[in-house]
Amino acid sequence: MVGLLELGEFFNSKEIQKTIYLPESEEVIKYLERMDFFKYAARYFTIEPPEIKIPDKYTRSSFSDVLLEITPIEKSDDIHFIVSRVKERANKILKKHLHYDDRTINGFIVAISEVCQNIIEHSEHTGFVGIQKYHFQNMNKNIVKIAVMDLGIGFKNSLKTRFDIRDDIDAIEKALLHGASRYSDTGRGHGLASVRRFVNQWNGKISIRSETARLSIIPKWAWGNEKEQNLTHFPGAQINILLPETES
Repeated sequence: MVGLLELGEFFNSKEIQKTIYLPESEEVIKYLERMDFFKYAARYFTIEPPEIKIPDKYTRSSFSDVLLEITPIEKSDDIHFIVSRVKERANKILKKHLHYDDRTINGFIVAISEVCQNIIEHSEHTGFVGIQKYHFQNMNKNIVKIAVMDLGIGFKNSLKTRFDIRDDIDAIEKALLHGASRYSDTGRGHGLASVRRFVNQWNGKISIRSETARLSIIPKWAWGNEKEQNLTHFPGAQINILLPETES
């Protein structure tokens, strides 16, 4: 959903408007509504059919597993809102479904703040974030998925002012694995590195795509390629994090 919105924003910047044809599945449409997808999709797309009928009782169910509806990130105040909203729902969802303790939940919230702050400090552009709990049938485990994306300047352009950057994969590696930052201030640039440590600690997966490359840290239960290069160019950065249920 977040990726679709970023794609719509990309087309919009080229003065191109695409159409989204909604599926017949009422469950999918309810889910899109619950995540506030339509709230932002209308900015970029023509929606077909234009009239969507959704039962009110579903749209904000108290039994929902949504940690955070799709939310724009434009300024630091947005991050305070995001952290506050996640804190409200974290105990119910993370304790009940992922069996996380208070310390882990605090680490989770710090990680959310760091990946969102990365957009404010580095992308020079608006981004979107969404967080949802899923049940993975093939693992029979609950997973929390975090998607944070922007159409900004990307990792390479952000870091090349201070470092000799070979290509997009090199830039992502420097930021994620070595804590590199475009800023020379002491203590800056460790955000994504600390997120990586948290994700590793809880046997999660993190994947970052920027421009023409993707770097992923993949646990045994997940899938994908660790390094992908020469991808079709797409601006900005797209970060995906998967955190699995722990043993109760």
